[in-house]
Amino acid sequence: MHILGACGTFMGGVALLARRAGYTVSGSDQHTYPPMSTLLHNEGIELHEGYDPAHLEPAPDLVVIGNALSRGNPAVEHVLNQGLNYCSGPRWLGENYLRGKFVIAVAGTHGKTTTSSMVAWILESAGLEPGFLIGGVPLNFNVSARDGAKYFVVEADEYDTAFFDKRAKFVHYRPQVAILNNLEYDHADIYPDLASIQTQFHHLVRTIPGNGTIISNAADPNLEDVLERGCWSGLQHFSQADGADWQVTLGSPDGRRLSFHHDGHPLGTIEWSLTGRHNALNACAALAASAAAGIDAEAALNALSGFRGVKRRLELLTEAHDIRVYDDFAHHPTAIRLTLEGLRRRVGNARILVALEPRSNTMRAGVHADELGPALIAGDFVWLKTTDDIDWEPKTALAPLEGRGRVVTRSDDLLAQMLDAVRPGDHVVFMSNGGFDAAPARFSAAIEKRESL
Repeated sequence: MHILGACGTFMGGVALLARRAGYTVSGSDQHTYPPMSTLLHNEGIELHEGYDPAHLEPAPDLVVIGNALSRGNPAVEHVLNQGLNYCSGPRWLGENYLRGKFVIAVAGTHGKTTTSSMVAWILESAGLEPGFLIGGVPLNFNVSARDGAKYFVVEADEYDTAFFDKRAKFVHYRPQVAILNNLEYDHADIYPDLASIQTQFHHLVRTIPGNGTIISNAADPNLEDVLERGCWSGLQHFSQADGADWQVTLGSPDGRRLSFHHDGHPLGTIEWSLTGRHNALNACAALAASAAAGIDAEAALNALSGFRGVKRRLELLTEAHDIRVYDDFAHHPTAIRLTLEGLRRRVGNARILVALEPRSNTMRAGVHADELGPALIAGDFVWLKTTDDIDWEPKTALAPLEGRGRVVTRSDDLLAQMLDAVRPGDHVVFMSNGGFDAAPARFSAAIEKRESL
């Protein structure tokens, strides 16, 4: 098997799983870089830099093509011209690796990575040794993909499968249990409107067997619209509100203490390191999914108490001179708002400084520009790093902050201004679903080197 786009989180995970399943695996990517390149090399997977067709000679039995590649790519053109056997990563995963496993899939606009990580950790704590493929790195495991025997947890992405298959990735997984966390408009580069994404979620619902389980957010009307199109599986709802099959309530304003109920009966209370209403709901969904896999509530809650979170999900990078610096994978105004609101409840009146890079295709296109300012209200001051090619006016987007926002175009200027503004007691959050020019690490290093503030 040769994998085109092998260093992405998903395709790199596919490469690792294929290797563990006994395949001889090689791969190509435009940029082969750590940590994924190191991980693949350590598994005996040969990597090639770039997409030279020579990397496909002699011809492999199968070429797996990542969704970042398109027509015009020299390796893709070689595959088509030579008539080589090819498929997408999600299709290979679903038809070859996942067949016969108990699959738990986690779908939704927000919280997929964190909720998938919670489910995997609950199963691991119960001794079930699950496999998983997650679009991030759970701190309890420190890897994004792992082989498993019977149980497998997969982050079920609604993004398209490949240039030749425009269905959502998750229709290939055929889970026994599916979490539908939430649903908002996103991925404006491939979906024209919310209804088109709802259709993809409906396709996922159609693949779940009658003896399977759907666990859906009761407070999300967009998901209810999907389920009204047809539901042929066991359906359970989770919510903070009374009446849901699974209910979570916040025992503290910041969400570090949570209580859970099932069908109105108390299950228990946990205290953990995560914050925010969004993580409380993620935990409630994970608890319901683990129950569908046969895990009792006490064991699941004990596991959640020890859940450490996910890299780049409000991950604490450093704490120096009474300044705390966080890295957060932000891609949508709702996620930004919930993350900052949760942090605000935790830190009280302490200052929160935010640096945001609108990196996703949807945010860069300005689809959510009107929602961006309100999402940042919990911050005391915000820097918005933009580029000249965005299709909206960033200063207008920051207007709801009433002078507490500033637009910058260079990361060096951003860091200089933030280092000048920061003071002891501050919480500094870098938000981007890209590399952000290594700004979080550079800022952290600069803070640590200071003798005093």
